[in-house]
Amino acid sequence: MSNSDLRVSVVIPTFKRECKYLHRAMSSIKHQTYTNIEIVVIDDNQSDSEYREKNIEFMKEFENDPNVIYYLNSENIGGSLARNVGINLAAGNYITFLDDDDEYLPEKVEKQLKFMINNDCDMSFAELKIVNEKKILIDYREHSRLKKFDKISLLKYHIMRHLTGTPTFMFKAEKLREIGGFEDAKIGQEFYLMLKSIENDFKICYLNDCDVIAYRHHDGGISHGQNKIDGENKLYNFKKNYFVNFSMREKMFIRFRHYAVMMVAYKRNKHYVYALGSGLVMIFVSPFDFIKEISRFIINIMKKHGMER
Repeated sequence: MSNSDLRVSVVIPTFKRECKYLHRAMSSIKHQTYTNIEIVVIDDNQSDSEYREKNIEFMKEFENDPNVIYYLNSENIGGSLARNVGINLAAGNYITFLDDDDEYLPEKVEKQLKFMINNDCDMSFAELKIVNEKKILIDYREHSRLKKFDKISLLKYHIMRHLTGTPTFMFKAEKLREIGGFEDAKIGQEFYLMLKSIENDFKICYLNDCDVIAYRHHDGGISHGQNKIDGENKLYNFKKNYFVNFSMREKMFIRFRHYAVMMVAYKRNKHYVYALGSGLVMIFVSPFDFIKEISRFIINIMKKHGMER
């Protein structure tokens, strides 16, 4: 089978999102340099919602397109399970993901598929550019410090820093189904999926390139609300099961990172007193990491801004 015969399925769950965003996401797939692509849209809105009605009307544009599957869930089941529905419907040899408000750059699928084939990967992940609604860079996730890809190295790095996000993932379809897809989690879906991939001894490869743009909106989506706060606390408690594998210094960093995330989560939910408290605990836990990570973040953002000019 030649590379061009390999089919890639892109799973897009959609929920409470304006059609203009879904249009942008799908358009970015339709304009890929690699053409053997199937788009699987899972509508996770309530059947009687305005979003469902508008999606149905919008998706009529693709009703005669054999490369587009539009599936309507009978009820809202959440992002994790909606993606699993898409995984089960997908016919591709490889499966990747896109959120309904994000977009791929034109070479994303072609680059990553070629990388997967050349390295015989079970799954791969790449870098992620995060911008605001004005398309101004606000964060950039890269993992160039990860030098070893054995199970222990991947596990430790992932617990400490998270090898995410979801739109950068690409899997061999049979391997993804082998581990059962996503866990039913409101927060950390991509974290748990990567963790399962590591613990099941997948050959995991890192594509040191960025072809995904993720948008952060004012409403924050899943980053807002009590679910975010509860989910992050649950995730931190889950990580404690792995603390036996870490040194005191490494556990200090994990705690530091948790309180940094909680500070942001509380701030976005306008719980300013709790945000301040988490920030103070974050600094107290590791003043060194506070200075180091803030400096690293600023330098990285400035470097990426410079590259874009």
